[in-house]
Amino acid sequence: MPYPALPLREVHARLTAPGSPFEMVEADVLGRRQRLWKNAPATLREIFLVGRSHGDKTFLVYEGERASFEALARASVVFAHELQKRGVQKGDRVAIAARNLPEWPAAFFGTLLAGGVSVPLNAWSTGPELQYMLSDSGAVVLIADPERFDRMAPHLSELPALRQVFVSRLERAPPGALRLEDVIGVTAEWPALPALDLPAVALDSDDDATILYTSGTTGQPKGALGTHRNACSTLFARAYARAVAALRRGEAPTVADPAAPQESALLSVPFFHVTGCFSTLVPAFFAGVKIATMRRWDALEALKLIERERINGAGGVPTIAWQLIEHPDFDKYDTSSLLNFSYGGAPAPADLVRRLKGAKPAAALGTAWGMTETSAPFTIVIGEDYEAHPSTCGYAMPVGDMRIVGADGLDKPHGEAGELWVRGPMVVKGYWNKPEATEQTFGGGWLKTGDIAKLDDEGFVYIVDRAKDMLIRGGENIYCVEVENALAAHPDVVDAAVVGRPHNELGEEPVAVVTLKSGSTLSEAQLRAFAGERIAAFKVPVRVLLREEMLPRNANGKILKRDLRLLFVS
Repeated sequence: MPYPALPLREVHARLTAPGSPFEMVEADVLGRRQRLWKNAPATLREIFLVGRSHGDKTFLVYEGERASFEALARASVVFAHELQKRGVQKGDRVAIAARNLPEWPAAFFGTLLAGGVSVPLNAWSTGPELQYMLSDSGAVVLIADPERFDRMAPHLSELPALRQVFVSRLERAPPGALRLEDVIGVTAEWPALPALDLPAVALDSDDDATILYTSGTTGQPKGALGTHRNACSTLFARAYARAVAALRRGEAPTVADPAAPQESALLSVPFFHVTGCFSTLVPAFFAGVKIATMRRWDALEALKLIERERINGAGGVPTIAWQLIEHPDFDKYDTSSLLNFSYGGAPAPADLVRRLKGAKPAAALGTAWGMTETSAPFTIVIGEDYEAHPSTCGYAMPVGDMRIVGADGLDKPHGEAGELWVRGPMVVKGYWNKPEATEQTFGGGWLKTGDIAKLDDEGFVYIVDRAKDMLIRGGENIYCVEVENALAAHPDVVDAAVVGRPHNELGEEPVAVVTLKSGSTLSEAQLRAFAGERIAAFKVPVRVLLREEMLPRNANGKILKRDLRLLFVS
C-alpha cells in the first residue's frame, strides 16, 4: 500500500469523530472558547486514582530501590495528610528541590491531593537561584534532598513565607527541617503505610496545579502557572500519535491490551523539567508504565538499565540519543527490547533520524515540540511520518491551533518563516505574579513562542530557529538550526551549535562549536567544506571549534549558547 494511506487532515477527522476515544468538545475555558478532549481526566487527582489502580506493578526503579503504583500512592496520600496537618490549604505553593528520587513523585502527587500548587524547582540551580524561585512563588513548604538543602540553608532566613522544610535521605534532621522519612518512611516501607482516604478537597479543572519555572537562560526565570486542565490536556499525546501513525500506514489503531507485558521507559531528563513531569511521569503513572531512573545521566549505565529492565522506550533530548548510539560499548548490551525512541526539548539534526534507524535495534522514532508554557508536547510525530519529514517536530494536537506570524502581525503563507503562535487547553494561564510579561507573551489569546517556524501544506511544522538566536550577516538572515543540520549531516559529527560573533562591517558572522565522535580525524577545513556543499557560502561558519566533549546544556536540554559565545571572545 502506498504511503501515506490517508491525508493527515482525514486522519485527524477520523480519530476525533464522535464516539472515538479522541473525541473533542467545545467549551468556555477562563473566558475563551476552546476545543477539549472529551475523555480527558478533569484533574490530576483523577489521573492519580487511575494510576493507583495498577496496584502492585512496579512503577519506579531507582538504583536498588523499587516502588509499586500502590506503594507510591500510599506515600503520596500520607504526605498529603501531613501537609494538611501543617496548615497547607488549597492554592498554597509547595516546592520540590531534588534529583529524580522516588520521593519526588510522592511529594508531587501529595501536594496536589492536598489542594496545593506543586512548584518543581530546577535541581541544578545555585542557592541564590533556588532562593529566588522560592521567594517568587511564595512557597510555604519545601521538600529537598541533602544537596539542595545544603545550597538553600544559608538563604532560609530570607524566606519569611516558608513555614516548613522536609529533607530526605539524612539520618538526622538538620536544624530548621524535618526528615521526610519520619512521615512516609523509606521507599521499601511504603507498602506498609496505611491506605488512607484521599483528603476531602474540591478540585476543578481550572484550579492552579503547578508552577514550573522557565529555564532562565537570560534574566530571572518566570514561573509558568499551569492548571489541572493544562496537565490533563497533554495526557493523550503519545497515544494519539501512535493512532495517527497506524492510520497513515493503512492499519487500524491498536487498543491497549490489559494482558500485554508492562511497558517500561528510561527517564533521562529531570522530573522538574516539563518533559520529565508532563511527558513522562504523569502519563506513565496513568498508563501503568514502569519508569527507570538514574542518579545522573550516564550512557553506559543507561545501556545496562535498558538490558536489565528490558526498557521499551527511551529518549529525552537529542544529545542523549547521540550518546547512546555512539557509545563504544553499544553493541555489547542487549537493547533488543528498545522499541521506541523519542526526544524533544531541542532541535534535532535531520541526520539523527537516519543514524538511529541504522542502529541496533531499529526502534520506532518520534519527536515533539513544546515549552514550559505549553505543559510539554504541543506538536508530535511518530514513525514513518517522522522518517519522511526528519526536519519536522510534528503536527499540532487537534485541540491546539498554530499560526506563523510575520513582523507585521499578519499570517505567513505555508512555506514561509515567521514566529510560531499557539493556543489550546494545554497552554498555561500565564506567568506567576508577572502581569506585564504575561500580557506580552500571552496577550490576545495566543502564546507567542519566540520560535521561528514554517508550516507545510499538510500541517507539519518546522522550527527554523529561536527568534533571538537568528543571525543577520550583512543584511542576510541566517537561521542557526539550518546551519547546525548541515554540520550534523557529517557522519563524524555528534552535536553542533552555531552562534554569532560580532563583526565590524557585517554586524555579526556565524561561528560554530562541534562535538566529534571519538577517534575522528575530521579537520575544521574539511567540515566547513562539507557544510559549504549543503548551504549558501554566507551561512557557512567562519570558525569551527572541534572537540570530543559534549556541548553544555541546561536541564531543559537547551544548548547554553551564551557559554559558547565566550569561546570566541578574543
